[in-house]
Amino acid sequence: MKFIEGGICAVTGVRAAGIKPGKMGLAVIQAEGNAAGVYTRNKVIAAPLVVTRESLSRTGKLAAVVVNSGNANAFTGEQGIKTAKEMQFLLGQQLDIDAEMVAVASTGVVGRQLDLGWIKENLADVSTSLSNDAHASMNAAKAIMTTDTVPKEIAIEMDCGIRIAGIAKGSGMIEPNMGTMLAFVYTDADIHTDVLDDCLKTAVDKSFNMVVVDGDTSTNDMVLVTATGRSGISPEKDDILHGLEFVLTELAKMIAIDGEGATKLIESKVTGAITDEDAVLVAKAIVRSPLVKSAIFGQDPNWGRVIVASGYSGAEVDPEKISLSFSSGTDVVELVRSGVAVESDEDALGKLKDIMAQDEVVIITDLGLGDRSATAWGCDLTYDYVKINAEYTT
Repeated sequence: MKFIEGGICAVTGVRAAGIKPGKMGLAVIQAEGNAAGVYTRNKVIAAPLVVTRESLSRTGKLAAVVVNSGNANAFTGEQGIKTAKEMQFLLGQQLDIDAEMVAVASTGVVGRQLDLGWIKENLADVSTSLSNDAHASMNAAKAIMTTDTVPKEIAIEMDCGIRIAGIAKGSGMIEPNMGTMLAFVYTDADIHTDVLDDCLKTAVDKSFNMVVVDGDTSTNDMVLVTATGRSGISPEKDDILHGLEFVLTELAKMIAIDGEGATKLIESKVTGAITDEDAVLVAKAIVRSPLVKSAIFGQDPNWGRVIVASGYSGAEVDPEKISLSFSSGTDVVELVRSGVAVESDEDALGKLKDIMAQDEVVIITDLGLGDRSATAWGCDLTYDYVKINAEYTT
């Protein structure tokens, strides 16, 4: 496996375009093939997700995606559904494709009707500027941003010869349970829809569903993957799964480090759990905890907050078996060994404080009960998070 340039346009059969003149943005991606999707588990589901899920469930294929930023088209009733379907129709007409093979996605403010007039005014120009170069992928990635500070894209080539690439957006309202989080992934592999769907669900569970910025699950979370088949290669299922997991995990980490106001990436590694579910519960409880997140922001060596989060996670935890360490990737400080706090002398606390000062902080929790493990990602909680969300619509 190797990284390649070009974003989603590195995949044969993919063209993209996007504009972001202000708070509103518009992106179009054209790529035809078997497709699969994963959607939010929030019971308030945005209109674009309703429309896209219904269409994709009938066809199992996509030919294009239209995405707007600045307005979520969520909690907008029947008018919101009509607007999403109109966006499908307009792009289908523009590209001369079946409207039912157009996916619609939106991100932004909830509870406000989407300005369809603005979409109509700009859709033709965006559609006619579709291209398959690296700039086109980046333009699409920028167009879907809201409070994101950087665009998010990745492309890889697998040893078997296939390419997998994706763009994503997400910064706040992030705890995907398929935060606001969108991802559009493409591969040139020749792969059946059922296999693609199964691999996507597994990969999402190990990547996007393990990211927590603020614990809020958006109404608009959506991950779509389309296989153009243009490589002519039909990879083994394990290969496509491995590639998807890698691409989605890298995008998930980009979302975590770009959390609203974030200054640090937190990685929570949990081992020694009795079940996979227990490992996930503890890993996510740690990166979700406002006390853990704020301690890391302030470089306060208050490691007991991690033990507390593990205890209330809902997992099976024995305080006499738990061990805890912090790492920067190179330096490691052991804090708890089999339920006993290692002497917290000034040197140890100083080392912990130094680790917390790094851009990436790894928390390693061994429950000492079994052989199951999980990893979750999050970010620190800063003053700027409150400021950004206190002024989101103003």
